[in-house]
Amino acid sequence: MAGAAAGKKAGGRGLRWLLPWAGLLAVGLLWWAGSVALTARTPIAAAFAPWPTFQALAGLVTGADIWHHTLLSLQRVGVGLALAIGFGVPLGVATGLWRGFAQATGPVFQFLRMISPLSWMPIAVMVLGVGDAPVYFLLAFAAVWPVLLSTAAGVAQLDPNWLLLARSVSATGRETVWRVILPGITAQILTGVRLAIGIIWIVLVPAEMLGVSAGLGYFILDTRDRLAYSELMAAILLIGALGFLLDHLARWVHARWLHSS
Repeated sequence: MAGAAAGKKAGGRGLRWLLPWAGLLAVGLLWWAGSVALTARTPIAAAFAPWPTFQALAGLVTGADIWHHTLLSLQRVGVGLALAIGFGVPLGVATGLWRGFAQATGPVFQFLRMISPLSWMPIAVMVLGVGDAPVYFLLAFAAVWPVLLSTAAGVAQLDPNWLLLARSVSATGRETVWRVILPGITAQILTGVRLAIGIIWIVLVPAEMLGVSAGLGYFILDTRDRLAYSELMAAILLIGALGFLLDHLARWVHARWLHSS
């Protein structure tokens, strides 16, 4: 019985590793079949096929140019995320603690978060000029809402006895926030940050088409202008892989925090 259970467990573990690769293989076959079908009508589609794309990807990752664009994009993601956390966490704490503030700002926040960040692109350029500043604004605007809402939800779910205990020992408002509230809602904040990373990565590429001279979004436009379609597809794969790794890292940090707490 023990041997059968161990074999079943090992088989389940092997299946968990096999299924993701099977899914990737299926997508690759569909990609290849689609490119073959399109090439019959549009010869240029051959440049988007898997083999030319992976050849271009190998050339990209072994060169220094793409990593320069990647590092700049990651820097913008970091700045945008830091701004979102810097605004989202205090506003979320205020929303969760003070009912009057929540009632006054709730409709405003819900209205603003339903506006696509890319809608602000022309205004961001007019107000902030070209360069990194409008990109930072768009990324922060896209990422602040999941951080704010997750923080507010975390405060609302706090055990009221913790706040009563803080008052009973004459803790100041600042001490209550730093010693009781923030440690108690860290898991919710990390959940919001993880969601924000996914949103910010999606908004990054179109945001980097705002007159900047480097970055993954700029690189996409550059490959289009150079008619380097295989490099364009390779850049798309690279963007997907980097986004996957960022999300995996955020999930790992969140899981480690939950496990340690």
